Amino acid sequence: MAKVLVPFDGSKSALHALDYAIKLARQNRQVSIHVVNAHEEPFVYGEIEVYVTHEKMAELQRQHSAGVLLAAEKRLKKAAVPYTMEILVGNVAEMIARRADKLRCDSIVMGTRGMSAIASLVMGSVATKVVHLANVPVTLIK
Repeated sequence: MAKVLVPFDGSKSALHALDYAIKLARQNRQVSIHVVNAHEEPFVYGEIEVYVTHEKMAELQRQHSAGVLLAAEKRLKKAAVPYTMEILVGNVAEMIARRADKLRCDSIVMGTRGMSAIASLVMGSVATKVVHLANVPVTLIK
């Protein structure tokens, strides 16, 4: 069975990417979807450490990620396609590329906000980094 990894952050372009992956899975019943929500390690410093521990911040991030994934899960259940979901923590682009390798995914389908070429060069973007790090084809969806 072919596996498509879909990074999902709840954005409009991520929803479009998920819809595209669902379309692929509907067209070919041999395709499953693995949805991930990735975020950086929590970084707690300064005076905020008095009020929020690293553990508490990690739990808040996990809860936020779980909430974001609910929107994807609703779409996937409605589409009745095979799927799995998980939360990744670390460098976002690296985690996405590594997870695709580890799961032996056939491709990555992800959204992009359509950042301009100059902004992409200066700031970088997760999508651009994934394209460079991934060992499988990456389809970017606006």
